[in-house]
Amino acid sequence: MDVSRALSTLQGSVDRATASRAGVVGMVGTGALLCYGVYLVLAPGGKGRPSSLRLRGGGISQKSGEAGAVQEAFDGYSASYGKDSGKEARTAPGTPDLVATFYDMVTDFYEWGWGLSFHFSPLLPGRGNQTSDVAHEVRIAAMLRLKPGMRCLDAGCGVGGPMRMIATFSGAEVVGVTINEYQVQRANYHNAKMGLSEICRAEQGNFLDLKQDDNSFDAAYAVEATCHAPKVEEAYSEIFRVLKPGSLFLTYEWVATPKFDPKNEEHVRVIDNIVYGNGLPAMRTAADCIKAAKSVGFELIEDLDLANCSPVVKPWYLKLQRILSTIGINKALVNFLQAFWLVPKGVRDVHEMLCSTAVSLVEGGRTGYFSPMHMIVLKKPENAVNPVKKATA
Repeated sequence: MDVSRALSTLQGSVDRATASRAGVVGMVGTGALLCYGVYLVLAPGGKGRPSSLRLRGGGISQKSGEAGAVQEAFDGYSASYGKDSGKEARTAPGTPDLVATFYDMVTDFYEWGWGLSFHFSPLLPGRGNQTSDVAHEVRIAAMLRLKPGMRCLDAGCGVGGPMRMIATFSGAEVVGVTINEYQVQRANYHNAKMGLSEICRAEQGNFLDLKQDDNSFDAAYAVEATCHAPKVEEAYSEIFRVLKPGSLFLTYEWVATPKFDPKNEEHVRVIDNIVYGNGLPAMRTAADCIKAAKSVGFELIEDLDLANCSPVVKPWYLKLQRILSTIGINKALVNFLQAFWLVPKGVRDVHEMLCSTAVSLVEGGRTGYFSPMHMIVLKKPENAVNPVKKATA
């Protein structure tokens, strides 16, 4: 059964049971239905839902056996942005540890509610979300001219949705790097499950300080990932270093568009909430990213805001908007799970943060002053001189 349809059925049954004159019978029926809802969340899923997924706090539950570990991680994460995140998020510290904590908290939620590709896509007319995601991903392979025998870097690979599609489509080997060890486990689990381990591999690493050798990749890309870098030029510099001369790098960047007005309090509030709810250090513009790329030696080949370039594609945020239509049901289920200790303490707070952020993402997209998919295509010159790799501690 489709999860959203099942949850809608669940909510309707709960409402009817609550209104029933037979209070006891209604409560028993409600309890049974809530248990069914728990089953929908925790049991093996159907198409598009990882069969082993549990809302257990991801890497946090692995790192610590303490019952309050997820709550502690969430409190620490929130504190890094200040008590009033809506006003202070733009000055929050953007550190690799903060990003790793963020993905420890949210990876299970993303897989459960979104799928295996942690990104947005323009929705193609007459096509579904999965087809639109595939088109958005294989565009990268086409733009980078990937083919068998090439070796490509995925900087910030998450659980590897784009990596697997790009490798399958092109035949190239793709090596993904993510700072989050739990995501490495999830990505390689899915790689093996789909029979793609020969051409897809995820490794733990920091794209601000890559382990890979100079001139070791034929191409590179980042899908909504380098927005996490405190200074994006540091990420671009490392990607530049590991690319072979003449190679291309493509990035989909989260940006504030020219419609963003920093003097508009509502604009600022929405952007700040996006920053806080996605583990970002600040929101840049496309011009900021291009300037940073050029400063480390890249040549600009092309840039285009894929959220606004076509008059016929449907808005990228519609999928998120549809999910928000069942937000009450999802919140009720997560609250129930935590109330009965079926998920760790703190999971509810993480879910609330993501729900609030989803509202801001939709608002930023609807008004046009935020885009999660400004495409920038860069080239490492044939005669490029690599930056000196910084010493590691």
